Amino acid sequence: MLEKFRISILFLTIFVAGLQITRSGAFAVGPDEIVTGNEFGEPLKDITATEFELFRLGMDDFTEVETADEGLGPLFNGRSCAQCHSIPAVGGSSTVMEVRAGVGQEYGAFEELFGNSLYHMFSIPPHRVQNLIPQQANVVAHRKSVQLFGAGLIEAIPDEALLALEDAQDRDGDGVSGRAHRLVDKASGQLRIGRFGWKAQQATLLAFGAEAYRDEMGITNALFPDEVCPGGDCDAIRLVDAVRDPEDRLDRNTGLRGIDNFENFMRLLGPPPRAAINAEIVRGEQLFQYVGCHSCHVPSFKSGPSPVKALSFKQFFPYGDFLLHDIGTGDGIRQGEGGPEEIRTPPLWGVRFRAPFLHNGSAPTIKRAIEMHRAEAESSRERYERLSQMDKDALFAFLNSL
Repeated sequence: MLEKFRISILFLTIFVAGLQITRSGAFAVGPDEIVTGNEFGEPLKDITATEFELFRLGMDDFTEVETADEGLGPLFNGRSCAQCHSIPAVGGSSTVMEVRAGVGQEYGAFEELFGNSLYHMFSIPPHRVQNLIPQQANVVAHRKSVQLFGAGLIEAIPDEALLALEDAQDRDGDGVSGRAHRLVDKASGQLRIGRFGWKAQQATLLAFGAEAYRDEMGITNALFPDEVCPGGDCDAIRLVDAVRDPEDRLDRNTGLRGIDNFENFMRLLGPPPRAAINAEIVRGEQLFQYVGCHSCHVPSFKSGPSPVKALSFKQFFPYGDFLLHDIGTGDGIRQGEGGPEEIRTPPLWGVRFRAPFLHNGSAPTIKRAIEMHRAEAESSRERYERLSQMDKDALFAFLNSL
């Protein structure tokens, strides 16, 4: 027991000194390079006055309740971004679920019906357009909204850093075979590595926000100018949609579009704060590494260059690798290069306010989420199950500190 306590104190000393161990080895960082959170929903530390004003304008747009006169609908899932990103503060997650459906076929093939897998819950009056799931759909999936805290840091991870973690052929034999989602970014037109969304289907915050604006609120924009047409019937949409596409317009006072405001808010939103760290939590992180959770939930990254100084070359601790993995909890939906059985590893920072867990909220507790891990995570789950109850409690204490 004394030896375990000595090891924990040593680990805590290393942690405070800023020495972090990742899959690729150890590296030293100075305290001024480490980004930590203030409170949930607050902006990054050390941003300029101009950047704070952009954050404020972005939050105003993020929380604005949209109307049909402004382009809402005709089909939608929410009237504002904050409606689905509010727990424990604006920018968080929620229990709101989106619905996706399609036809699953043999050998992992998936077919979208009428050009999209998304189905909406609501419509604007007089409700002449409905988005009904066709009878031929044999796959119906639900997805929670994701937390956005620290999104600017995630965006600033160099593509090369994510590719370095890729191990699609499991060359090291640990059973983990993460795969990067390669895509053409709609914001820049460049080949990039995705990191946002449950299928890592977007690489930049501008594209991520623009896709959600169109998909979740029905507001078309410069990046996604076409409506989602129920049953492929775009004529029906045009009959009830009174606002000309694209519906997201430039604000003459600020020179910014709605999607620019969303980008600024998410980019400048600070990472979630850690709970107070004690010896049990430090031991829990050691067990996290021992079990092998860190193979996918990589503790730390260093951002690359950014026009925002507060994001440039900073060390931060998201506990995720943003790659696609099959851990036995896939939703059956193919999105871009993200396969039906693959899900992007969600970062664990802020996880203590994210219940229920997994992409569809099917795990009411962190304990149950761990127990549901299979496939690539099989060996890690088995090591977890062999832990004593005291060790499991320490592991949970660590996870609930993130």
